[in-house]
Amino acid sequence: MPNPAATGTRASAPAATGSWLQHPPPLALYVHLPWCLRKCPYCDFNSHAVRGDLPEEDYVEALLRDLESQLPAVWGRRLESIFIGGGTPSLFSPEAIDRLLAGLRARLPWRPDLEITLEANPGTAERGFFRGYREAGVNRLSLGVQSFDPGMLTRIGRIHDDADAHAAIAQAHAAGFENLNLDLMFGLPGQSLEQGLTDLRTAVAAGPSHVSWYQLTLEPNTLFAAHPPPLPADETVDALFSHGQSLLQDAGYTRYEVSAYAKTGNECRHNLNYWEFGDYLGIGAGAHGKLTDVANGTIRRLAKPRQPEAYLRDPAAMTATPVARETLPFEFMLNALRLTAGVPAELFPERTGLTPKALAPQLEEARERGLLCRDPRQLRTSPRGLQLLNDLLQIFLNDHDPPR
Repeated sequence: MPNPAATGTRASAPAATGSWLQHPPPLALYVHLPWCLRKCPYCDFNSHAVRGDLPEEDYVEALLRDLESQLPAVWGRRLESIFIGGGTPSLFSPEAIDRLLAGLRARLPWRPDLEITLEANPGTAERGFFRGYREAGVNRLSLGVQSFDPGMLTRIGRIHDDADAHAAIAQAHAAGFENLNLDLMFGLPGQSLEQGLTDLRTAVAAGPSHVSWYQLTLEPNTLFAAHPPPLPADETVDALFSHGQSLLQDAGYTRYEVSAYAKTGNECRHNLNYWEFGDYLGIGAGAHGKLTDVANGTIRRLAKPRQPEAYLRDPAAMTATPVARETLPFEFMLNALRLTAGVPAELFPERTGLTPKALAPQLEEARERGLLCRDPRQLRTSPRGLQLLNDLLQIFLNDHDPPR
């Protein structure tokens, strides 16, 4: 989940204010490269099929101009992570990624051990590219494998086959990527229990440090939503999820987020910053950001133009929407409750500016219903709450104005 979009909040109510905002949270950077070779039928991301030559040089220059326009809002703050997502970022050459990272480094301070992730599609993994990305400074690679079954890959519209997936993984290891994520889906059209588990076993055998394993969902405004494929029965999906959990755990992967599993110490820092309600800049066509202004006591959602052509014409264009106080409890919990370990209770006032009282009635209801653990020091979803996450989040959707 590289760059979560705004939750749809467009309220004109007063922005979040309060003395609880003492310092800004950690800052990350999301970079969106919007082009792909072909739009997948399940994809609702801001991605666009390449037509003609890829405008690498112009787009990298636009990204840097975009960042420069946002720098005044983050003076004095350093980056904790960078995530280059898409689209298909691996369509860009290592030289373009090197120019991009050099430009970012010249404009913003970084932590010494900065995590830099790049998403790649096995169908665009040209020989030598991965080594070039590693030399440019990328230290975490995320491969969108989705399945190792050639029939399943065809059904979900992927441009690669199983041989491409295995070759891309081998190239990633050879290039020195010790921190390697594999994206894998389950509940694919016509998928049986054994087919799903075979996919998972194959992924584990490939030795990644991280696995993102999530269920195929039919999102609005996608080809699959308009023409739904035959999906497995709920009983099959439930059994696959249960057996898959055990398989991953036995292989040494800890489930630290709803759909994320990692070897110890290889949790994705960038995504953790999202779930802990940290700040992030977003640059690129359709990128989103979230920034906390401690001096003014405000939190804003930022969004860039979605169409690449419009973005290239004016990279500094952006819409900014204050987050209304009454929506902050839901927005915070929407992120925090995805983490299996939860977050310290004190993080809520620190990151929202609201007093702990703003959550008290909802927390009591969630705990009474067995959806939230009772530890007052930790906001943590119970095992039952993880299974019924939408029901749990619904508790924090309310219309009343929370106490300051």
